[in-house]
Amino acid sequence: MQAYVDAGLTTFDMADIYGPAEDIFGQFNNQRCKSGNSTPGLQSLTKYVPRPGPMDRKVVLKALQRSMARMHVDSLDCVQFHWWDYRDKRYLDALGHLSDLQQEGLIRELSLTNFDTQRLEEITSRGIRISSNQVQYSLIDQRPAARMEQFCVANNIQLLTYGTLAGGLLSERYLGKTEPNSKAELYTASLSKYKKMIDSWGGWSLFQDLLVALETVARTHDCSVASVATRYVLDRPAVGGVIVGCRLGISGAGQHLSDTLRSCSPALKLTEGDLAAIETVTRRSRDLMALLGDCGDEYRS
Repeated sequence: MQAYVDAGLTTFDMADIYGPAEDIFGQFNNQRCKSGNSTPGLQSLTKYVPRPGPMDRKVVLKALQRSMARMHVDSLDCVQFHWWDYRDKRYLDALGHLSDLQQEGLIRELSLTNFDTQRLEEITSRGIRISSNQVQYSLIDQRPAARMEQFCVANNIQLLTYGTLAGGLLSERYLGKTEPNSKAELYTASLSKYKKMIDSWGGWSLFQDLLVALETVARTHDCSVASVATRYVLDRPAVGGVIVGCRLGISGAGQHLSDTLRSCSPALKLTEGDLAAIETVTRRSRDLMALLGDCGDEYRS
């Protein structure tokens, strides 16, 4: 984590349900404080993902206090709220309490994760100020552009995007490769998840056409396929940031630092010709909005 901070990548995304993620950040934060190292701009974004049940203030506060204790912080930079079942309207109770706790200084930014446009409209119409919504957004999954993007721009809500590199599938590593189907080939949960998304989107053959187009664009800019794929999403309206996964503690986990920095460099500017070449391929894909529903609908029955 220190290597990322030293490189200028100072925002970490996690969740209360992501195993030891909050504890790992807490260990890092604790060591940083003990050593006296100040880290300007260090931000920790977590999520509150409750099981269905009563959402009174005590329940919500207890969950936030647990996250703060694990992360070794006195307040939370950003809480991204997720709810599993829209039919259970208690998500509005939870958000009401979260908004109150934000006013009391416990939360800096109140955000959402995987909420659809309809619910985003419902929540904001109640006077609850939402900073961002974390959703899947990539060259494969462009559902945010269908409805959510316009609403977010109009209401000053930013999109934080995940899945932008499709778990690593949007890279040179898979260019010209035969379709991976086995568990040995799809060896992480992310690879398996995003391979299924590619299947829904248009299949491996079309995906190879996309990789060829991206690799051609990448060569003209002296960068990687991943950098082009990330830049494309960063340049979309309402996108405030792209979340790039890193398997901390795994050998080589930091090898893509330069790619990540290149992605957000102002020197990397995709031209109209670049966009046309990419979109010639993406236009041939299936309509995931019609197939899967709005952002996050795949997580709900």
